Amino acid sequence: MSRWGLTIPLTGVPLAAHRELVEQLPDLGYTDVWSAETAGIDAFTPLVLASQWAPSLRLGTAIVPVYTRGPGLLAMQASTVAELAPGRFVLGIGASSPVIVENWNAASFEAPFARTRDTLRFLRSALAGEKVSEKYETFAVSKFRLERPVDPPPSVMLAALRPGMLRLAAREADGAITNWLAASDVPRVRAEIGPDVELAARIFVCPTEDADAARGLGRMLISSYLTVPVYAAFHDWLGRGDALAPMHEAWAAGDRKKANEVIPDSVVDELIIHGSPDSCREQIQSYVDNGLTTPVIALLPTGDDPFEQARALAPRR
Repeated sequence: MSRWGLTIPLTGVPLAAHRELVEQLPDLGYTDVWSAETAGIDAFTPLVLASQWAPSLRLGTAIVPVYTRGPGLLAMQASTVAELAPGRFVLGIGASSPVIVENWNAASFEAPFARTRDTLRFLRSALAGEKVSEKYETFAVSKFRLERPVDPPPSVMLAALRPGMLRLAAREADGAITNWLAASDVPRVRAEIGPDVELAARIFVCPTEDADAARGLGRMLISSYLTVPVYAAFHDWLGRGDALAPMHEAWAAGDRKKANEVIPDSVVDELIIHGSPDSCREQIQSYVDNGLTTPVIALLPTGDDPFEQARALAPRR
């Protein structure tokens, strides 16, 4: 089955106002809606609403950090959404970043690979309705059992960028979620997980033919995200280290303006889709053609009506 996803909520649109669009998404050809979680709307609430507005859509979190909720609460929230959307909910979890975990949520960002692995293993047991008493490497749980386990339990996918986490996702999860990659990067990521594992990616789409405006917005996003160590390492692995080195040098020196200016147009054009809706749709399709299972559009604001843009970016049918 071909999948085509949209990130909700859309920038600048009140959460309750999304009903008009979400109800239309299945008829437009969308199969999925995915949420995110940084410092705005939490990851679960938009999906609770969408579960009632469009009962055929698959719903996913991309992603919920493994540090910002206790393991039991994470299982409870996942099971709640799965009860509302039986067989249609995917819990995407990941390590997130030190800024979100430590600076904003007063938790300790230690051993991210092990914490993610341990949380995945706990969730596998807990979501299946088992009583869990286990000492994991990074935490311990005693006598936890969900009061309302769901059958079937929700799928669990992992945020993964580099080989270690990608291989963990392939071995123990139901798939991998990645972002900030070009269509040409997909085969390299796919090679780490094999041909049959679901690979989802959030793809940043700026549907405007004003290339300068799209690149300006894209540069701000790239300098904000790809200077984070995990993303810097990801793009070193993908082969963009030299192209991004001037940005990293300017950023480290505190010169944010220069950091934006020295990002090459070629890098922006690889990582930020822009152009007419038809061109954007074709570029999204190129990710699928290169091995991506589930493209998840993250619509960047252009000043135009985001509902109309989402409709225009629906897959060809």
